[in-house]
Order: sequence, then structure tokens, then C-alpha cells
Amino acid sequence: MQPVIELADVDLTLGEGAARVHVLKGVSLSIAPGETVSLLGPSGSGKSTLLMTLAGLERPDAGVVRIDGRDLGVLSEDELARFRGAKIGVVFQSFQLIPTMTALENVAVPLELAGKGDAFAIAEAELAAVGLSHRLSHYPTQLSGGEQQRVALARALAPDPLILAADEPTGNLDSETGASVIDLIFAQQKRRGATLVLVTHDPGLAARCGRRVRLRSGRIESDSA
Repeated sequence: MQPVIELADVDLTLGEGAARVHVLKGVSLSIAPGETVSLLGPSGSGKSTLLMTLAGLERPDAGVVRIDGRDLGVLSEDELARFRGAKIGVVFQSFQLIPTMTALENVAVPLELAGKGDAFAIAEAELAAVGLSHRLSHYPTQLSGGEQQRVALARALAPDPLILAADEPTGNLDSETGASVIDLIFAQQKRRGATLVLVTHDPGLAARCGRRVRLRSGRIESDSA
């Protein structure tokens, strides 16, 4: 079976001048369709940068990133944005909702921009799937942290992506709210058969994934089931 995510000898340096940091060092990783993978490691180990790189949000300095067989390195910025919008859903720790848009608009507008004719109907169904049918017309400031993260999850899942990339999705939530959001992420991943890649500091959460990849100083230290 062809991997849905394939990284080969990926190097990435961030920052300029004296602030330059070699974040990823020769990282190679292969993930099969439908796998659940957690990325673990101390702060500064490169796990969030690795997630952003496989999600097409950071371009490596060297090496190859292939998603669903496509080499992201040969795509223009516009082609990469379209490809990412169709194939990869990203959930951030900080929600990243647009404050001037309602919950429904936050989910629908990216679909509209991608040319989906039934964007608002899809958005409504996705918000219902995360238990927010009663909050469609609410703005982010009118929603709790847990509700905002559910909107962000609905937005990530609305294009029915092959890959769901989640960067510390419970980092800004209390433990009870975070647990319910995580349950929702795993339930939606299972229902859709998507590949889940999850950055976390929480060993208990990491253990819910079928595979745990641990990073240290920009390199993969261990990779275990």
C-alpha cells in the first residue's frame, strides 16, 4: 500500500542570521492511510515544525515531502494551497478562527474559496457532527474555548481530507473539555478513515494513537506501535 505521507531526508532551518535554528535534521517518515500517529518530544524538538512540514505549511530546505503520491516541492504556492485545501485538514492549538465571521461562516468560507457550490450546507452538517447545530450564528467571542475548537475541527474536516493534522489541539483547554474534543477527533477520524497525525505533550493521549514517533533535537529518536 502506498504511504499517504512520505518524508525523505527532510531538513529545515528557521529564522535569520544569528537566530537561525536547524529544526529538522534528516527526518524520514512513512505513514500509511488511516494510521493514527502521535508526535512526541520536549519543547524545541521539532514536532510542531514536522507537522507543519507534512501539512504543506512549511517548505523544507532539503529532502522530499510526498502526500498521496504528490511531491509538494514541485508545486507552486497556488497549487500547494489548493492541494492542501483538498487533502489536509489542520487543527491548531489557538483555534485560528476569523473573529468577524460566525461559526457557520468560519467553516463555509474556505469551502467557498475552494469552489464548493454547497459550502454552507456542508458547513452546517459538519457543525452538527461536532454538536454545534445550536451555535451556527455565534461569533468566536461568544463561544467557549471547547466550542471554538469544535468549530476549528469542523472546518478542518469539511473538505473530507485524507489527513487530519492536529497541533496540541487541547493545549488551550481545561482537562475535561480537552478530553471531549479528543474523543471527537478520534471518533471523526475513525468514521471517515482519515489519517491522523497529532502533536502532543500528553503520554496518555499519545498512547491512544496506534503509533508514537518521538523526536529529540530535530531527529526521530524512536518510532513504536
